[in-house]
This record gives sequence, C-alpha cells and structure tokens, in this order.
Amino acid sequence: MADSQMEDDVALETPASEVFIAPSINPTLLFTGASYTHYSPVPPTLLPTPDLTSQDSESTNPGPECALGVDEAGRGPVLGPMVYGLFYLPIPLSDSLLRQTHHFDDSKVLTPTVRSNLMEKLCTPSTDLHTQCGWAVDVMSARDIGANMMKPVGTYNLNAQAMDATIALIQGVYKRGVNVKEIYIDTIGNPETYQRKLERIFPTAKVTVAKKADSLYPCVSAASVCAKVTRDAALEVLYESYIVKSEDADGDEQMTGPKEAKAVKEESWGSGYPSDVRCTSWLKRNMHPVFGWGSECRFSWGTAKDMMDLKGLAAKVDWPVEDDDETTRLTDYFSAGKERDADELGSWFGKFVSVDVF
Repeated sequence: MADSQMEDDVALETPASEVFIAPSINPTLLFTGASYTHYSPVPPTLLPTPDLTSQDSESTNPGPECALGVDEAGRGPVLGPMVYGLFYLPIPLSDSLLRQTHHFDDSKVLTPTVRSNLMEKLCTPSTDLHTQCGWAVDVMSARDIGANMMKPVGTYNLNAQAMDATIALIQGVYKRGVNVKEIYIDTIGNPETYQRKLERIFPTAKVTVAKKADSLYPCVSAASVCAKVTRDAALEVLYESYIVKSEDADGDEQMTGPKEAKAVKEESWGSGYPSDVRCTSWLKRNMHPVFGWGSECRFSWGTAKDMMDLKGLAAKVDWPVEDDDETTRLTDYFSAGKERDADELGSWFGKFVSVDVF
C-alpha cells in the first residue's frame, strides 16, 4: 500500500509529457544555474486610476482591493530549482473565478496535464484569468540553494531562503501599484511566528499563514499551480541539455539536426525527487567522477553527497599533508638563510649585497 502511494505521489510530481512553457522560463539563466524572478504584467483593471476630483494632477485612486497567495514547489527534490509562486486578483473573484469556474486546487492533487492547461489559460490574452489576475515566481536555482546551505560560516538554510523569497515577491507586487489587502501563505515552520513577522512587514494587509493553505484558499492554490508548472517546465528545459550526439554507421560522431540523424535522449530523470528511481538512476549514469553533475543538482542534498562518497563512482583524491600552520610564518618564505634556494632568491637581480653596505 505504501509503495502504491509513493508511486502515485511520484506520478503527480512528474512533469506533463508536453508541459506548457510559461513566460517565466528563462533558458539562458536556467542553464547557467542563476536564480531569477519573473512578474506578469499587472492587468490594467488592477492599477491605480487618476483622481479626477482632486486638484493635484498626480493624485490617484487605488485599484480594487486584492487577495494575494504564495506557495512553493520543489522543496524536496535533488534535481531542479525550488520555485515560489505568487498569485493575486480582486477579492470578490477569488472563489467564483478560481474555484467555481476554473477549479483550481492544490497543485499536488491536480494531474500534470490539468496544471499545465490552467497555466496556459492564465498566460493567454483575452481569457478571464489573464485579464483579471496577476502572478509572479521566484526561481531559486539548485546551484544557489546548495551553495547557500554549504557555506562554511553563516549557513543560509532553506527556510531562511524561502522566507526571503516570499517577502521579496510580495514587495514587488506592492511596488507595481497593486492594492493588496489580504495575504495568504502556506506556512514555513511555526505559522504564528511566521505570521507575526509578515504582519510587521506588511501592516496594511490582513495576513493569514496556515498549514495546507494551498487547499484552503483559492489564491494560494493558484500560486501553487504557477510554481509547480514553472518548475515542471524548468526541469524539461534543463533536461533538453542532455540530448546527446548520435553516431553514424561509420562510427563518426555528428550533431543531430531537425531532419538529420535521430536525436538520442538520456532516459528521463523523472520528477527529480530522491524517491523516484528514475532520478537516482539518472544521477548514477551521469555522474562525473570529479565534478559530479551540472547546475541542475543540489549538491547539499544527502542523495548527491552519498553518491559522491560511493566507491567506484567518484574519483579518489589524496590531499597532501601540509605542515602545521602554527609553525609556519609568512616571513619564512622570504628568509635568506644558508640554503641554496634562499641564495638564489637573494641574488636574483645580481650579485648578493650584504647589509654591511648600509
């Protein structure tokens, strides 16, 4: 029964066969291992309007009061980014548009195809989702997550990274002129502590931090879809870099082209989760004995660490034993002494001159 449940969970986490590539996908940044944010254009109906009753020409009326939700996707995988998604829309439309019309729900209970289709509607001009709603994502690369967690001093743990990403995303929406009055967030750690911190940062909004918020609040459900589809598409784009060269009949390598020899793809890495056998098998097949993997891998994860330590996969490195640092001074390297090397250094620019001259 447990194995069956795990297989179902892995299937739901695996990207759709033809996942929608949203505008939040930046292949160049993904390939270089950089983190980045993406904001959709704010619908004109949600922006402030000129105040015609005021004598001040720059005076404006705020746009409609909006509800905003935040959720993440990809916290646990060893492959691919963790993505924080944000979604906002007018408060009166939250249930009617998201729940009743489009049936948004926690992305983990929607099939990959349904998630992808919802995201495509959101990004299609003239649809009700596109004209009434806005969204944003923070794509936190595997490289940056691992580097922050492996710092020798001042470790920047995943909870702290996630909280900073959430705060920055919300601040970005405020800066774009959206009148956010309600904020709903799926918790990181203790809900009460997290909520108090956000209330201090965003005092003009009603803040609600709760467990399972992605199932309770429609705007959080929609945010989870934005995060999950962006992560799914990022995985697919990163996976495309593993299209390999094919060999012709004579054994000479040639690059595959659109109408040339058929491209040979690596077997899929699946969902990117350590519990997915396709993921761990891919890691073993594609591990470089010295460098491990590319920027798509979280080296701070136990799965990657254990594999790098496994005999027969990684190259063995024997580090030279150095002298005790406490017995070596910087000035020792410049001391002339009576050694031949020291004499050579002292006479490098000509005949050695004794201190008696001075």
